Amino acid sequence: MKKRTKVLLLTGLGLLLAALPVFITNAYAIIVINQTLISIIVLMGLNFITGLMGQMNLGTAGIMAMGAYTSALLTTKLSMSPWVALISAVLMGCILGIGLGYPSLRIKGIYLALTTLGFSEIIRLVINNLVDITGGPTGVRNIPCFKLFSYEIKGAVPYYYLLLIFVVVMIVIALRIIHSKWGRAIKAIKDNEVAVEACGIKLSTIKIFAFTLCCVYGCIGGALYGHLIGYISPTDFSVDTTIRYLMMLMIGGIGSIPGNVIGAVVVNVLPEALRFLGNYYWLIFSILILVSSVLLPNGLVSVIKMIYSKVSRFAVKGEK
Repeated sequence: MKKRTKVLLLTGLGLLLAALPVFITNAYAIIVINQTLISIIVLMGLNFITGLMGQMNLGTAGIMAMGAYTSALLTTKLSMSPWVALISAVLMGCILGIGLGYPSLRIKGIYLALTTLGFSEIIRLVINNLVDITGGPTGVRNIPCFKLFSYEIKGAVPYYYLLLIFVVVMIVIALRIIHSKWGRAIKAIKDNEVAVEACGIKLSTIKIFAFTLCCVYGCIGGALYGHLIGYISPTDFSVDTTIRYLMMLMIGGIGSIPGNVIGAVVVNVLPEALRFLGNYYWLIFSILILVSSVLLPNGLVSVIKMIYSKVSRFAVKGEK
């Protein structure tokens, strides 16, 4: 019965998402939803490090910037296909994952957080100063859209369906990894590194693997963001971006894929929904976030789990 309920809920959610552009005709609203889908991808990557492994990563903005600029520069300066450029962004994520993973073998806690924060700021400063290559403060313009054979995936609605496919695929991959031996090892490190090493598990391999996943997801999200907006600049990848993703992780629920989805939706959509309040919309949003953090330390996903549990019990009783 629980499996049947889960299948019905997922089917209904899939149909709702597929029909969403039919009910939402505002182009700006679709763009906000597109940005939310990209945030889900990046947040799932951050979840591997901060959520599952318990290591603080403050380099999200730098990781996204490397993915975005890799794809943008290859498509604008070398006229490369966006699909090939996206693969290059994935390779960049692998390189970054190995580069950031090795420091995590020797440092952790606040020291690792400062190291990743420093990495992010270095990336932003380098991009800002390499004017001949990256465009400097003016950024990269006219980033081309994806093409499927001769069809250009251009516009908010077509790009929404492309991003939806990416999100579903990335969620499936993340869930498979989390429920595999690799995922169990990553979660075990959060509890007790010494016990994990005593079990014969090589900590260096697991940590570098987790950082690589984080960077690959972040670079994919950055590349997709660049092709969505068509323009990127260093200001898009500041410390505020990193803090925003940490906020999403905390609000949704640390260590939970459904929590990642909820957190991305709340932090991206709620401020836009509160804009009718004028200059006070950000104050009200901040108060709501603070209250939810105090009352729901396990994130909004804990409320969803409680509702789902009650619905499942009600369905079982009704069947009897």
